Amino acid sequence: MNEISAELAHTVGQVSDAEAGRLVTAMAQADKIFVAGGGRSGFMAKAFVMRMVHMGLNAYVVGETVTPSLQEQDLFIVGSGSGETGSLLAMTEKAKTIGATVAAVTTNPESSIGKLADLHITIPAQAKAEGASGKSIQPMGSLFEQSLLVVYDALVLAYMEQQHITADAMFGTHANLE
Repeated sequence: MNEISAELAHTVGQVSDAEAGRLVTAMAQADKIFVAGGGRSGFMAKAFVMRMVHMGLNAYVVGETVTPSLQEQDLFIVGSGSGETGSLLAMTEKAKTIGATVAAVTTNPESSIGKLADLHITIPAQAKAEGASGKSIQPMGSLFEQSLLVVYDALVLAYMEQQHITADAMFGTHANLE
């Protein structure tokens, strides 16, 4: 566990504060925020959307039955380690066609998804396909997925600070049918 923690700290420590700041600004300016990710990255997207809803943002997980349509004034955030996942690339292309702002959170900003994005957050972790490359002690995309959750939580904290939102205030929008 100590090795995983050290690896995670090293990786997220290399994420650009400036890139994150630009995404926080885009979150504040968007009418609605849509977040997409495949597999485990999709689980991280759901956790991120939950916190954004707690902050009072109109945020949605792409693919859920209650997700509205994306519009030009909206923000589409896609988390993809490789930046090449076919379904996520198709969504990104559609978001660009609509005219929404696209943010890619990826290991590879030069990927197909990265090249379409208006904003980037680069996480210097191995992508799933690089699982045997030795960049991480963990299998497949685990380091990226863990880093993705930490980056998303850091975006929440930065947004809270920017908008003067307290954790106590967020309880007002927390689920109460649990």
